[in-house]
Amino acid sequence: MAITPPLHTYSDTIVALATPAGSGAIAVIRLSGIDAIAICNNVFKGKDLSLQSSHTIHFGIIRDGSEIIDEVLVSLFVAPNSYTKENSAEISVHASGYIIERVMQLLVKHGARPAKPGEFTLRAFLNGAMDLSQAEAVADLIASNSAASHQVAMQQLRGGFSNKLKQLREQLINFASLIELELDFSEEDVEFANRDQLKNLVLQINHVLHQLISSFEQGNVLKNGVPVVIAGKPNVGKSTLLNALVNEERAIVSEIAGTTRDSIEDVINIQGITFRFIDTAGIRDTQDIIEAKGVERTREKLKQARLILYLADPSQDNSDSIRAQLDEISTLQIPILTVVNKSDLLSPDSRQSFAKLSPVFIAAKDQTGVEDLKEELIRKVQLDRISTDDVMVTNIRHVDALKKTATSLEKVLFGIDNFITSDFLALDIRQALHHLGEITGSVSTEDLLDNIFSKFCIGK
Repeated sequence: MAITPPLHTYSDTIVALATPAGSGAIAVIRLSGIDAIAICNNVFKGKDLSLQSSHTIHFGIIRDGSEIIDEVLVSLFVAPNSYTKENSAEISVHASGYIIERVMQLLVKHGARPAKPGEFTLRAFLNGAMDLSQAEAVADLIASNSAASHQVAMQQLRGGFSNKLKQLREQLINFASLIELELDFSEEDVEFANRDQLKNLVLQINHVLHQLISSFEQGNVLKNGVPVVIAGKPNVGKSTLLNALVNEERAIVSEIAGTTRDSIEDVINIQGITFRFIDTAGIRDTQDIIEAKGVERTREKLKQARLILYLADPSQDNSDSIRAQLDEISTLQIPILTVVNKSDLLSPDSRQSFAKLSPVFIAAKDQTGVEDLKEELIRKVQLDRISTDDVMVTNIRHVDALKKTATSLEKVLFGIDNFITSDFLALDIRQALHHLGEITGSVSTEDLLDNIFSKFCIGK
């Protein structure tokens, strides 16, 4: 259902720290609401803020009675020219925990209330500054930790995904209105909506929907990182390789086989793409109950990987034996990158024998070949070939709504092919429009908004 009236009247003014807590030079305290500038003016000594223009910055002091708390800069944003489309002010104070607390308490004392997580962006959404998918992109932008995830979030924030959905909805609404019109003339048995044109439109829309749905696999990887499982027999150097990749002693390294009993994860950025490396227990048959549990978890992690980095030790196995191991793992139908460790110990003839596996040769202990391995990782996942200018879905909620939309449109196609009456066609089209509207927030519920914005940080 559409939110009318909105969740709250928002006649109150909210305040929150917009910068991370902790040591630093400057902290920014943010206010938004009808009285934001007035409340700020009550504690600010300098220019009369109520007489100043939007998008101006003013130097002054914050006082509590006769006590000076800090020298500050106040940035003004007069409605509707602000992030929330409400009166807003941002106070830049020195980042002392004591100063921040005193200023916050003072603002609350003069009528503001502490903001809830995501409440500034929620107000921006409810006031029409952005749609729901753009609001969710704000959280993705804050959380982005690579060039790729940043570009995808920015593309969505600027409305790329929203505009695509808007085009689809407008096309469908035009036909929906004609179908609805037929219901008003049902006794006269007339058709205002050409069924062939409607069918062609639905087929075109479903094609776009399936493209968007299929983009989620890539979009989710760009957003959350490529899960790469480092697998292999015990004591082939998996933990040493993880340490070499992340350039720190992340995993315990031992000459004793089977010392890695559980998976260890770490994240690195390679050429703007995030990789989540998972060091796992060595794969072998074992009587050790704890190690066996680790091997079982390794097999589960392999199924969740987007890429398996299979590490082999030429001192343990020959190329034929490694080929047999790779054939067994290949049944998972997940791309495999073969890596031969301790290659510095190989003779030229042995190296040529292993070359038929098309591996990357490394010596993880000395970090030899690690940069070559990183280059091969980029080539293997092929994410560098993806244009982040393309519309890409990164949110599981959006995928679910797109799938429901496609299902409703399949019912429309069935209805057209089987000469179903206009009232049933209208019902399925309404359902499709409803699911599309859930993505952008033109159709939403209080529970949905609470769930989305509760995951934001306070101050955003």
